[in-house]
Amino acid sequence: MSVVVCGEAMLLMLAEPGIPLERATTFRRSVAGAETNVAAGLARLGHDVRWLGRVGADPAGASVLAMLRAEGIDTRHAVTDPSAPTGLLLRDSHPARAIDVQYYRAGSAASRLEPEELTFDMVREARIVHVTGITPMLSGSAHQATLRLLDLARQAGALVSFDPNIRLKLGPPALWRERVAPLLGRADVVLAGEDELELLQVDPAGLDGLVVVKHRDKSATCGALRQEAFPVPVTDPVGAGDAFAAGFLSGLLRGMPYEVCLREAAAVAALVVQCATDTDGLPDRAALDRALAGLTEAGETVYR
Repeated sequence: MSVVVCGEAMLLMLAEPGIPLERATTFRRSVAGAETNVAAGLARLGHDVRWLGRVGADPAGASVLAMLRAEGIDTRHAVTDPSAPTGLLLRDSHPARAIDVQYYRAGSAASRLEPEELTFDMVREARIVHVTGITPMLSGSAHQATLRLLDLARQAGALVSFDPNIRLKLGPPALWRERVAPLLGRADVVLAGEDELELLQVDPAGLDGLVVVKHRDKSATCGALRQEAFPVPVTDPVGAGDAFAAGFLSGLLRGMPYEVCLREAAAVAALVVQCATDTDGLPDRAALDRALAGLTEAGETVYR
């Protein structure tokens, strides 16, 4: 098992493109959740991926698990909770204005994640364990489960990959600093936005692991290396960060130099923002190679 992710998976209902959420009448069903998106991205790029988490014993949960399995993701350890619902995410889609996102996750099965549900066997073979700041912010028990997951990853000798993925609807900045900021120091790979590091009051120079910073101008840096974003027409920007993480981690798993990891991460993100859902644009290995072959040395792209 190359990668184990642990986190929330929600049913996504996406309004027809360009229509405000309050006036939308047609919705497309998909799956969402930060770790889930990364899992799908890595699975399509040819890596063995296991998903740990909880869904409700409801049609939404069955749909989410079916979609994960269709991607080739191992869900054998997923918990189905008969007394809590699967989280639901409603959002619209527009390239030029803020996206309206409505979460229905309070009391969800995912928020009931408990530390004792996670065992060493679940991560024994993992090379990378990936989690985001969303999971510890779901509840107190999910926070404790995240801490246990990091302990188990360390025991297994796996690299810990962490993306803060800050969503202020889950809590105020002070709570993010309390729960999430310390986790960056426990990670071997940090994938964080410049604005997220500022909100968490974390200096990347003070972190011991590999730190990738995603900047406001959409470029990304890893130490002295910089990768500009590829100029592509944007259909929907949601999911770009998770796509970036999948591309970067795929490069690490294949032993690629960091500059290659950054370039592939930027390319996967560029493909995803040209599509509507979080996962539509995630490429397989052949599609990513074709996309990379279309990039000129000047950094411009010919795939549109």
